[in-house]
Amino acid sequence: MSAGGYFDSPWPAEDGGAQRLQTPRGGAGLRLRRGETLGCVTRTTWLSTMTVLGEPGEVYLLTHSALRSHLGLPTTACVERIDPRTLATQARSPRLSGGPMWPGGMAVHRNGDLYVVYGRYLHRLNVECELRASLKLPLGEPYNSFVVLDNGLIVTKNLSETTPARLSVIEPESCTACCVDTVCPEPSVARLSALGNTVYVVGVRSIFRYHWNQELQRLVLDTGWRFDYVGTSAQSFGWDVVLDGVNAWFMDNGKHRYRYKMLGAGVSKSANRLIRVSLQDAADHALLPISALAGGSVTNPPLVDVRRSIVLAYDSANAYVRAWRFDADARSMQPLWEKGGFACASHMIVYPDSGEVVINDYRRWGEEVVVLALESGLELGRVRTGGIMQGVVFPSVGWGRDVYWSSMGRLARVFVQ
Repeated sequence: MSAGGYFDSPWPAEDGGAQRLQTPRGGAGLRLRRGETLGCVTRTTWLSTMTVLGEPGEVYLLTHSALRSHLGLPTTACVERIDPRTLATQARSPRLSGGPMWPGGMAVHRNGDLYVVYGRYLHRLNVECELRASLKLPLGEPYNSFVVLDNGLIVTKNLSETTPARLSVIEPESCTACCVDTVCPEPSVARLSALGNTVYVVGVRSIFRYHWNQELQRLVLDTGWRFDYVGTSAQSFGWDVVLDGVNAWFMDNGKHRYRYKMLGAGVSKSANRLIRVSLQDAADHALLPISALAGGSVTNPPLVDVRRSIVLAYDSANAYVRAWRFDADARSMQPLWEKGGFACASHMIVYPDSGEVVINDYRRWGEEVVVLALESGLELGRVRTGGIMQGVVFPSVGWGRDVYWSSMGRLARVFVQ
C-alpha cells in the first residue's frame, strides 16, 4: 500500500490512510499466543479523537474541547506528542482555533508536518507541535476531517445534512486554497475517502466521486459514476466509505441519537445495510442486510481485509456483528460468522499478516477492547479500558505489540503481556 501523500509510517492518518482500510502500512500484528493476555494503560483526556504515528517512537494525539459548544461559544483543538508507553505528554500545541464543534482529523503529511482540520480551521504544525500556519475555511460550519491525495493536496468538506456539501482543496506548503470550492450535488455527513487523486463522497442519498484535473487545477465530477443507495427506501444517510481498489463499501442508517453509547440509538425503523459499489461501474452494486433488526444504525465504516477478501459489518444500535468472504468481484458473498450481543461501534484495526481484528465491545456500562480472529470470529483477548462511553472514533497501531484506543474522554494503550 503506497504512502501517497502521507508520511511513510505505519499509521500516518485516521483509518491508516485515505482508503480507510484500517490496516497498518507495514509491521507485524499483535500475534496473541496461548497464555498471553491484554494489558492496558489509560489516561483521561478532554475529548480524544485519534492518534497517528510519525518517525519511529513518535505518537501524536488529537483532542478537542466541547463544553463551550453547549453555550454557543467557539471550541478549540490541541495536538500532543505523547510517550509511546506511558501516554504522558512530551510536547503540546497551543490551543488551535476551531469554532463549531465536531471531532476533526489529523495526519502526518509526506512533507513531515502535521495537519489538523478541526471546526472551520486547518492548521499546520511541526513535529514539536509548534503552530506553523492556519487557514480559516470558507463556511461557518464544522469540517469533518480531510484526505491527502497522492499528489499531496489536502481535500476537506463541511459536515452538512440539509444543504449541498462543499469541497475545499488546500495546497499544503502555503496552506491556501488551490481553487474555488466545489459544490456537491447533495449534502454529505460522512467523512471523505480517496484513492489516488480521486475523492469519494457519500452523500445523504447517493455516493459519487471527483477526479483532480491537473490541467484545470480543480476537482471534476465523474458524471458516469454515481449510485443512489437510498432509492425509494426509508433508510437514512451512509457513513464513511472503504475503498479496496475494486469496490466501495459503506453502511447506511447513519442517523442516530448517540450521547455516550450507540446501543439503542437508532432512529430509522428499518435495519441498516452493507452497501457495495463497483469502482468500475456503479450499476454493479449490492445492498445486504446485516442484522435485519429494526432500528439498526452505525456511525462508522465497515472493515475490509483485502488479503483475505473478508468484509466485516455491524449494527451498533442492536449489538450485532457479521463477517462475509467475497470473491474477486464481490458478487458472491459467503457468510463466515456472526455475533449477537456484541456492541462494536468504533473504527477498527485489522492486521494483514496475522488476521487479527481490534474492535470494541460495550457491556456492563463500560468499554472493552477485544482482539478477534477475522476468519473465525474467535476471541483471542479482551481488556476493559475504564471508559464509560462507547467509543466511536479512531484507534491506531503502536510501535510494538500494542494499539492506542481513543474513546472520547479517555485514551488507552492496549498491549500484549
